[in-house]
Amino acid sequence: MANAVAMASLVTMPAGLNTSTLQRGRHGSPAVLSPIRCVGSSSGEARVDVSSAMNRREAIGFCGLAAAYSLITNVEKANAAGLPEEEKARLCDPECEKELENIPTITTASGLQYKDIVVGKGASPPIGYQVYAHYVAMIPNGKIFDSSLEKGSAYTFRVGSGQVIKGLDEGVLTMKIGGKRRLYIPGELAFPKGLGAAAGRPRVPPSSPVIFDVNLLLIPGLEDLDEE
Repeated sequence: MANAVAMASLVTMPAGLNTSTLQRGRHGSPAVLSPIRCVGSSSGEARVDVSSAMNRREAIGFCGLAAAYSLITNVEKANAAGLPEEEKARLCDPECEKELENIPTITTASGLQYKDIVVGKGASPPIGYQVYAHYVAMIPNGKIFDSSLEKGSAYTFRVGSGQVIKGLDEGVLTMKIGGKRRLYIPGELAFPKGLGAAAGRPRVPPSSPVIFDVNLLLIPGLEDLDEE
């Protein structure tokens, strides 16, 4: 995407995590703050050090949440560092790539080209409407430089508002809900200033052609329309 989009974390840490937990005494009065230590190991197990004010079940549950958050954080870091190309999630797998050879290419007046992998049903997004979509963005050799799949959340933008590159904007306009499309975007409709390389991510030169695989998931307000 032309503008970076921050995706919300899958798990929100509760207030006070990794600090102290306030327990209640036998008669409901506040007890002392009980420090907790969750110590991980290479096997993925955890050792819990807990004072008498917190029972073992509470402590284990607490550390389980901490371990889950740590796992998600580590996965996000691994994605940021970049996986090998063959391990990255894609909207079009090798079988899909073979089928693409038999799908006709549509060329628009702007020079944008596309192939409909799945046509979809229902409405197409009117200009100004918000859409939710997954995308995988590639340079011509197939290397991925951006992907909503790796970020773990669908991308949302308003069609025709200039929030995304011109080729993506135009390409989504004629899609239907549930549709999956490959866009061959010429340089003049892509990134005029290019995109710099990052860890595991190829550089996109200024005004160079790019490829976007897009899956249109939702158009809020038009979900119930069933127009062919």
